Amino acid sequence: MPAPYQIVKYTDAHREQLLDVWEKSVLATHHFLKPGDFTAIKEIVKTIDFHALDVYCLVQDNTVCGFTGVAEQKVEMLFLSPGYFGKGLGRKLMSFAIQELKADRVDVNEQNIDAVAFYKKLGFNIYERTDKDDQGNDYPLLRMSLNKD
Repeated sequence: MPAPYQIVKYTDAHREQLLDVWEKSVLATHHFLKPGDFTAIKEIVKTIDFHALDVYCLVQDNTVCGFTGVAEQKVEMLFLSPGYFGKGLGRKLMSFAIQELKADRVDVNEQNIDAVAFYKKLGFNIYERTDKDDQGNDYPLLRMSLNKD
């Protein structure tokens, strides 16, 4: 029987696995990205100082299955390795981000319709739409906040 999933604070020992999870997750979910844009974003992600955010990894048997990163009460990243999709683990990470890290906002690519539906199911509502992403690319973002009712 596999060990239970744990949510642990990010350390540099997680970095390579975290970057691998990011890449596999994006390739499985961000079909709208142009190949050149994916490569450029990947290079940016490689330079991120994950200690600058509240980053937590979902691990099982020392394997990083997913992670979330929060800054100023906003979920800046939530990624799962594709083999862990559909098991309630994204919800587990988001519950942790909301309850423990006090996250109440998230930006999501408009074309990532599964993610938009996921956040809506968790009680997030769209309050703003941008024409471009934060890097100035033609990937509209939906800015969402948690319904506190």
